[in-house]
Amino acid sequence: MAGLGIGASQVIPGLAKMPEVRLAGAADLREGARKAFQDQFDARTYGSVKELCEDPDVDVIWVATPNNLHCEHIVMAAEHGKHVVCEKPMALSMEQAERMVETAARNNVKMVCGHTYSLHPTIQAMKHVVRSGELGRLYGVNCWLYTDWLLKPRMPEEVDVNLGGGVVYRHGPHLIDTIRMLGGGMVRSVRAAVGQFLPERPAPGNYSAFIEFEDGAAATIAYSGYGYFYTSELTWGFGSRLYSDEQAVKVRKALREHSVDVEAEKEAMRFGAQGGEPPRGNSSADGSSLAPDRSWFGITVASCERGDVRQSPEGVFIYGDEGRREVPVGRGRATGNQELRELYDAIVYDKPIVHDGEWGMATLEVCLAVMQSGRERREIMLTHQCPARD
Repeated sequence: MAGLGIGASQVIPGLAKMPEVRLAGAADLREGARKAFQDQFDARTYGSVKELCEDPDVDVIWVATPNNLHCEHIVMAAEHGKHVVCEKPMALSMEQAERMVETAARNNVKMVCGHTYSLHPTIQAMKHVVRSGELGRLYGVNCWLYTDWLLKPRMPEEVDVNLGGGVVYRHGPHLIDTIRMLGGGMVRSVRAAVGQFLPERPAPGNYSAFIEFEDGAAATIAYSGYGYFYTSELTWGFGSRLYSDEQAVKVRKALREHSVDVEAEKEAMRFGAQGGEPPRGNSSADGSSLAPDRSWFGITVASCERGDVRQSPEGVFIYGDEGRREVPVGRGRATGNQELRELYDAIVYDKPIVHDGEWGMATLEVCLAVMQSGRERREIMLTHQCPARD
């Protein structure tokens, strides 16, 4: 693990339960986090990513460092012959993404871009329905996501768009990756508007986007991260939410009064902050837990010629000519499990990677186009798209 922050704390529990995986090492600037990792997994720890990359016993490095360091650390790992998983967003520019893909190819290492939500069981089930053709040709995908992203503890780099801050970089890849997977991958153009309406958190906090595919299908995204309304109210309580309504009121007031100790609150959420025990998810790594995975990213509806499909409490709802029916899917998943399994299968069995560097670069291009369109108030044509692979 390169980086032991909140991102790492979300994926480590699932990875630790995978029988194919041994957590062999970690790098982090914080001594307490390193000690917690070392004690829990009997693993080596390092104060720099470079030292981790030089460990001859490490096969794969999961890069969960700040967004502005993804390119540097992926390139570093690849040049040391390590296979890599890169957290979202893949990079901050197309030039960085191209460098990452080229370096991985030149060093014959495999890379997975960890845009986790498109691997959610319900999204995979929706993809299966769309691909099956039972509802005819796909003509549209619509996503709504309202969260409290801006209210959560945020370090300066998280609200600096030049360092990969704001909701387009942070949550955009989840939704865009999902849309591209459902729509076949080949996005033609983007038209968007981006807003910034919380002075205490000077970063993009909302956006609306119209995405057109090469085959004429269209997609829309409506995103707001200000913590007033939550789409979880419309999805049986499933969703990306940290604060209750009452807590959100208190947090917003504290932000305006500048009375929030962001560093302390952030530290409490990182790996090792609770005696080395990371926050646990609600499902096991092998999907055997009875608890449903509640990490939904709003409402996603795929519309086809003869019906629609969306998430349901037990799986997916399919709306067709014979009415509505619910198809159950697996209820358990651990964040990061599917990404690392995809990389494991590629390394051990030489299976193709779906979420490879080219796929991640194409998703990043859409994210960048959303922000560029918002600035320039015009349609942005895309040039780095690739088709979705099964």
